[in-house]
Amino acid sequence: MDQRIRNEMVHGKKLAATADRIWYWQTPAGKERWRRRASMLAFGIGNNALVLEVGCGESSLASELKEKQAEIIAIDISLELLKIAKENNACDNINFVCSNAYKSALNSATFDVVVGNSVLHHLNLDAALEEFYRVLKPDGAIFFAEPNMLNPQIAVEKNVPFIKKMAHSSPDETAFIRWKLLDKLKQHGFKSIKIKNFDFLHPSIPKILVPFMKKVGYCLESIPLIREISGSLYIEARKPITGSDLEM
Repeated sequence: MDQRIRNEMVHGKKLAATADRIWYWQTPAGKERWRRRASMLAFGIGNNALVLEVGCGESSLASELKEKQAEIIAIDISLELLKIAKENNACDNINFVCSNAYKSALNSATFDVVVGNSVLHHLNLDAALEEFYRVLKPDGAIFFAEPNMLNPQIAVEKNVPFIKKMAHSSPDETAFIRWKLLDKLKQHGFKSIKIKNFDFLHPSIPKILVPFMKKVGYCLESIPLIREISGSLYIEARKPITGSDLEM
């Protein structure tokens, strides 16, 4: 087992006790951010799809996806987080599995969708994309939401060591620059790639200001250059149906 995986297992233990406090998902603005993010990730998933959720954590996303009536295999490297996930979601269409995201025992060309929330930035990106491509069926899709390195707060949190530690980030986690991530996806054979800037709603915004700041955020997302400093990136890409599709 490599050191990166060990670090993420330790990080999982911390999140099992403190995830909501660290990421502020339970603030009024945090809940609004989560509703939008979950809706974006679930939008392209069909009711009968076979879905692999990567880095499921405590299973907040799996809770949203189960309404789709899809069959979901949700994996995480942390036994502590998986225990919480199983307690939160006792339903027939979700199967929780302890697995390394880029060295899984899953069959090739099996899944219609690979999905994850804020997980790619914890992984060896090349190894992860290679594995996702392997397990996807032809024309299968990936959907992810990830932090944007061009956001000033995120850039500081991910690159200044003592602030990174204060923010409870794991040692290896990073964030992404949109066009560099686009190149990576192309290198690994994906097509129909869409990477969208979104999320200007900071979780610390008071409840009374959330409706107004949502509207401001939507406006900022439509402005070239300004949108490049959004908090998050929405990522969508597909595995080609045939080898010839790689030329498209």
